[in-house]
Amino acid sequence: MAAATFTEKTDEQKAICEMVRQFADEQIIPNAEHYDAVDEFPEPVVEQMKELGLFGVTIPEEYGGMGLDLTTYVMIVEELSRGWISISGIVNTHFIGSYLLMKFGSEEQKQKYLPRMATGEIRAAFSLSEPELGSDVQAIKTSARKGDDGRWEINGQKMWVTNGLLSSLVFVLVKTDPDADPRHKGFTCFIAEKEPGVSENTGEYAGLNVPPKIKKLGYKGVESTELVFDGYRCPGENILGGEEAGLNKGFAQMMDALEVGRANVAARGVGIAQRALELALRYSQERKTFGKPISEHQAIQFKLADMGTQVEAARLLTLRAARLKDAGERSDLEAGMAKLFASEAARFCVEESFRIHGGYGYSKEYEIERLYRDAPLLLIGEGTSEIQKMVIGRKLLQRHKL
Repeated sequence: MAAATFTEKTDEQKAICEMVRQFADEQIIPNAEHYDAVDEFPEPVVEQMKELGLFGVTIPEEYGGMGLDLTTYVMIVEELSRGWISISGIVNTHFIGSYLLMKFGSEEQKQKYLPRMATGEIRAAFSLSEPELGSDVQAIKTSARKGDDGRWEINGQKMWVTNGLLSSLVFVLVKTDPDADPRHKGFTCFIAEKEPGVSENTGEYAGLNVPPKIKKLGYKGVESTELVFDGYRCPGENILGGEEAGLNKGFAQMMDALEVGRANVAARGVGIAQRALELALRYSQERKTFGKPISEHQAIQFKLADMGTQVEAARLLTLRAARLKDAGERSDLEAGMAKLFASEAARFCVEESFRIHGGYGYSKEYEIERLYRDAPLLLIGEGTSEIQKMVIGRKLLQRHKL
């Protein structure tokens, strides 16, 4: 009896991944150095992404998207991150916004936003962190109070908002019941509308201001900003799910979204690690020392072996987390494991590739220098490695309680 052919991807997934890889090789990688150097938004690349439908990958077809599953999405994210992590960041927050709408939004909200999000006409950001808090989400101070006219007034400051300036929608978690016990039952997710690209909003969006973007070590091109809410007024219908269904439900909604977000960040780690491995394989076969390519030295082969193994392991953990979520199974533990391992694998592979490049790795003429600045972001964003370990430990104990 003939053995069944092993396939990791469906025919559709293969075709999509090949298309995105070609796009990365032809449009992202050749242009990344320029946009990274000047820290400028890669508008022409983003316009092509709109044409490819990459802003609507997981949005259902009825709203103009592709209607693909999380597994296919993380495959796409890996390919984009292999090109440049900032490109995947532009899609990432948008994806989380669309996920929140698809799972928790009212039908009116879905109809209003998803078709324009699917085309990339409007892009989304999401916001949890504040200047004085990161991992401790329940310490949020930004608050919303309901006025006599039924509108909610939001005041406070948010931090580290990817796509904070150029987005049209920000899914923002704020405190609406300061006396809630437990605390997490007092938070609401608002869909804050704003003018894209405008620092000081006016008219109906007055009170939402975007200070100059934060200057960063890496992850250039895509803006990371603060958001200042100063008397910003938001109608109750812009509470995620509607006021009746969504008030004080925001914490659980955001935690659910972060679960898929962690699979997404894991995929970004796999993409960077894969690219670092490719660069190391190429350079080690081109560079000669002591009369032979350095790839023939056992010390280099050991590095390549460790890198290749970590890339494969990270990819499999990420796909498992995504497939469990697609199957409707719990994946909080697996998503945390994937995010932890893949982000650490990205750091490891980039550093090993950097070492293989020797002095040239320290030069801006070589791509590995950019990866060396970009990779650390994944150790921090959407839950630090230390937080992931706390989550993983608790979940393991919960699942194996005596």
